Amino acid sequence: MTPILLACGAFISTLLGGLTALRRREDLHRLLGYTAGVIIGVVAFDLLPEIFKGIQAQGVSATGPMIALVVGFLAFHIVEKSILIHHSQEHEYGAHHHPHVGIASALALSGHSFLDGVGIGLGFQVNSAVGIAVAIAVLAHDFSDGLNTVALMLTHKNNTRRAWMLLLLDAIAPVLGAISTLFFHISDAALLWYLGFFAGFLLYIGASEILPEAHSKHSSYRTIGLTILGVTTMFVVTRFLD
Repeated sequence: MTPILLACGAFISTLLGGLTALRRREDLHRLLGYTAGVIIGVVAFDLLPEIFKGIQAQGVSATGPMIALVVGFLAFHIVEKSILIHHSQEHEYGAHHHPHVGIASALALSGHSFLDGVGIGLGFQVNSAVGIAVAIAVLAHDFSDGLNTVALMLTHKNNTRRAWMLLLLDAIAPVLGAISTLFFHISDAALLWYLGFFAGFLLYIGASEILPEAHSKHSSYRTIGLTILGVTTMFVVTRFLD
């Protein structure tokens, strides 16, 4: 039940992000800077060490998990760019304002959030430390997902009621993803590939999406410092999780 409870935390984080998009965004860049640091820290200090430990224990090549990492990074990059969900390019949407584009983008974010929940559940299939670290990363970036869902809906001239409906779908998606992992288990070898894929996904979210967004309008040394603090936080947290 622990993965499901943590996924419920992602539900709350997503809703808070949506509320922020509706009400107050002046200080959002600082929070996003910290969030990016947390996510990068999870990849560097938890997921990658777990991959290397599994490779050594199973006596297999590192090539497979590293291919999965690259696939995870590129897959989300391609999907995101293909359907215009990158928030930092919001200015490009001005000439369009098509409600269906906002809906398609929000649905893509919901699919991404479902995979977040799957990631939490599969993390706990590795061990509790990995599951908790993955959950921390998910909680951190789902705030941004909620914000982007509402912002994209409103940018493309959808009404507030419809934006709320898509926000709720995005928020419940990680819970459904975590529940789904109660019905299947994957082998130790496949878990290494999963960890690689999810590490690539998180690396893309943290370094290529959230971090640039944090500096898009309010770049400052304070934001840089908060990113470093986020990385440091995960270094300390993962020491206690080991």
